[in-house]
Amino acid sequence: MRSFAFLAAAAIVPQAMAHYVFPTLIVNGEQTERYQFVREAKNSNSPVEDVLSEGIVCNKGGNDDDVLAKTETKAVNAGDELGFIVENDMGHPGPLAVYLSKAPSAVNSYKGDGDWFKIYELTTSDITDAGLQWGSYVGNAGIHNFTFTLPKEVPTGEYLLRAEHVGLHGAGSKGGAQFYIACAQISVTGAASGTPEPTVKFPGAYTGEEPGLLINIYYPAPTSYTAPRPANL
Repeated sequence: MRSFAFLAAAAIVPQAMAHYVFPTLIVNGEQTERYQFVREAKNSNSPVEDVLSEGIVCNKGGNDDDVLAKTETKAVNAGDELGFIVENDMGHPGPLAVYLSKAPSAVNSYKGDGDWFKIYELTTSDITDAGLQWGSYVGNAGIHNFTFTLPKEVPTGEYLLRAEHVGLHGAGSKGGAQFYIACAQISVTGAASGTPEPTVKFPGAYTGEEPGLLINIYYPAPTSYTAPRPANL
């Protein structure tokens, strides 16, 4: 593993209007190898736009058997700081969310058809006369990485860790929101028990008509924003 110094105020660079991926898992400040623990999708760095497709789970091709066979599972503890590297920076405005889904057995054979619960989100940092200001996209530049705490309420088990950023630059019409998704495989040791709630299914969590997904973020300038469900754990 390579040492990785994460700045709480994420570094930014001039916007390169490009698509992006989350290929690298971060654990307690340490950067792992690219696609070592993250399932490598088969659509390059392109987004998913159909919220009812299987690609909304772990990206297009992210659940293919050959992908599962080569992806390792990272051991972590509840309470650890996890995160992802963003390649090409997070080049569009919109909300960021992270979900977990517990595998019934080994996560390297699990395709995410169970329940998912949200453990982190980063949405608007401010609302000004100019409209919505995003925590992941500041001054026309996107963040290079993000971290979050794995809640201590997460029980022991093997999980899919799903990162999702929604680009809202074209979301003024249905189907215009772009979903950038990655799933990492983790094995959690924790002291909690029970089933975290609330939960959703993928596909099924979104219809594409939610106010947070069907919105013109430019004109007229929005005065509020509601993130897609569910609420955080």
